[in-house]
Amino acid sequence: MTDEPRTEPDGGSPRVVVAGETLIDFLPDREGPLSGVESFSRRAGGAPANVAVALAHLDETPRFWTRVGDDPFGDFLEDTLRKRGVPTEYVERDPVAKTSLAFVAHGEKAERGFSFYRDETADTRMEPGGLPDSALEGVEWVHVGGVALADEPSREATFDLMRRAREAGATVSFDPNARPELWEAFDYVGSMREAFGLADVVKATPEDMAAFDVRGDPSELAHAILDEGPHTALLTLGGEGSVAVTSDGSPWTADLSVVAHDGYEVTPVDTTGAGDAFTAGVIAALVGNEPLSEVLAFANAVAAVTTTGAGAMTTLPDREAVRAFRDERA
Repeated sequence: MTDEPRTEPDGGSPRVVVAGETLIDFLPDREGPLSGVESFSRRAGGAPANVAVALAHLDETPRFWTRVGDDPFGDFLEDTLRKRGVPTEYVERDPVAKTSLAFVAHGEKAERGFSFYRDETADTRMEPGGLPDSALEGVEWVHVGGVALADEPSREATFDLMRRAREAGATVSFDPNARPELWEAFDYVGSMREAFGLADVVKATPEDMAAFDVRGDPSELAHAILDEGPHTALLTLGGEGSVAVTSDGSPWTADLSVVAHDGYEVTPVDTTGAGDAFTAGVIAALVGNEPLSEVLAFANAVAAVTTTGAGAMTTLPDREAVRAFRDERA
């Protein structure tokens, strides 16, 4: 693992664009409800930011479009992204709105809950066209998340980016990242249906799909996603690994296919950002033309290593660390 900045593949232009929120995660000094926590430690977070940093650690440095406040927390986040190897050309600074905050509660098994302070904050104010078409030229993959869809104008900015990415010929991936407490202005189910329809690849959890009002085994959940239009659905199952299901239109399988990986056994310290690390592993492997079985094995390893430290970005592995982790368990 390393904090050293990563370079773009072969010194060329980024193959991946990531867009969405960057915020401050406040991690508690103890397990249990937030009402009993006396102190917190500050960490950079936000699902898309986690994905962008994880990709940089995996030698697949992306362009990252986000918006933070022109405040001390925004300074910290921009500086963190830069130090973690993510270019900050498209990090917008909002002169009016503040940076979003999230307070994290930890359970006995390192599971977490969130309490957000995100009312009209900077990341809700991303505007359509904020990332120009020129930034999509030559890009193979664009990834966005569901939190941005809970507020305007970031909602339309995200849908607009997905449409333009498809027109530019890029693969579009989407992570619902269900946070029910954020959804007041818009219908979650309808929003997810629209986003699924614009995505080629969807990565979700059973909890995301339950919020989408769909329940069942991983295969049933994946097929519910495919029914909305994507050609590939990925389900992460915590300690039980992950499943990928593809339709006939998938570019990496000849026909309908189901691939599963059982994951890796670790003693988790903090699961914050594990799903984002998995997503980054998937993207890095797929743009590298790896088969789906290797994609899941690699992404599960990235996610497993990430859970061994506190904070979403603290223990993100590089490729050497992933290889060592897998070799130890071969």
